[in-house]
Amino acid sequence: MKKVISTEKLPIKMWLDDIEDGAMEQVKNLANLPFAFKHIAVMPDSHQGYGMPIGGVLATKDVIIPNAVGVDIGCGMCAVKTSLKEIGRETLKKIMGEIRNTIPMGFGHHKEQQNENLMPGKLPIYEWEYPVIFQQYHSALKQIGTLGGGNHFIEIQKGLDGHIWIMIHSGSRNLGKQVADYHNNLAVELNRTWHSFVPPVSCDLAFLPIDSGEGRAYMREMDYCVEFALANRKLMMDRIIKIFGAVLSDGKEYSWGVEPMINIAHNYARMENHFGQNVMIHRKGATLADKNTIGIIPGSQGSKSYIVKGLGNPESFNSCSHGAGRKMGRKDAERRLNLKEEIKKLDDQGILHGIRGKHDLDEAPGAYKDIDVVMENQSDLVDILVELNPLGVIKA
Repeated sequence: MKKVISTEKLPIKMWLDDIEDGAMEQVKNLANLPFAFKHIAVMPDSHQGYGMPIGGVLATKDVIIPNAVGVDIGCGMCAVKTSLKEIGRETLKKIMGEIRNTIPMGFGHHKEQQNENLMPGKLPIYEWEYPVIFQQYHSALKQIGTLGGGNHFIEIQKGLDGHIWIMIHSGSRNLGKQVADYHNNLAVELNRTWHSFVPPVSCDLAFLPIDSGEGRAYMREMDYCVEFALANRKLMMDRIIKIFGAVLSDGKEYSWGVEPMINIAHNYARMENHFGQNVMIHRKGATLADKNTIGIIPGSQGSKSYIVKGLGNPESFNSCSHGAGRKMGRKDAERRLNLKEEIKKLDDQGILHGIRGKHDLDEAPGAYKDIDVVMENQSDLVDILVELNPLGVIKA
């Protein structure tokens, strides 16, 4: 931990020195919520979000806050270690080309609905139990197995363990956004009806009582989206592994394999026991890091990523960062970063990447914090198991 701020109703415990003013204001809003518990934990990758900063961990009593989870419910990372020790550049190019042909990206969905057995569960029977998913289910059948845009990526990496790794960052696609927007709008309206004690400055932190019908409905749909996001990543990973096999064999016998997939989510809320009490833990751009958890902390597309093991630090509510974290907004990155310099950074490392024009600068390495500093700041939260270096990166 880097410092503790004690000027608000609850202490703010921070694992970073530099935080933008907007994010700090959001953290203070959290610390003054009447139902917030114990303290607010701010991870080393933290930056401004909507209502609550990315890289924030909030514990609450008796309520759940949709905007403290975010719109990409269940967004997270998965990774597999392969038996491969090397991969040629031309082979990597072929694999990346096939991935782009197979997995829809950006706003793209599948043209046909995917097999319903790939979903976390069948179409819900009662609309009142799953008001959004009931309406969006058939649309979601075309979204499963798609990457999305923004900071979502597929990356082929070489680990210091000597093995080739495959890593994916993606979430619950439009399904999660529809669930988040519906329940947040409902929370805003209900809070207004109740003359809520949450101050107007915190209007982006509207809440639902967890013992109310509305609160239970949000939690059911949120949990479904977390499972959908996992199913989404798993389907992409399965298809990428098949692509690897097809390209590597090229019609001939070729022996290789993969270890079981590691998965970790970073936008969700769940009931946990901390400091002797059962509380609702909201992790928005933060991941579980208890002593039983193997996690993934990615850098930018030009820097290292890490497979880690949690240390179970109670002061962070058993949490750690979900990545490097942005140091400038998307539009700001397009204005401030030099395209040639950002391309050169990646080319000099021999990384196959997709930065071609100014509009790609929002995901350039220069838009992100230094992952080495982020990892150093959370040395009391995780142990590093494997360091991974990028070979090829696919973004929408």
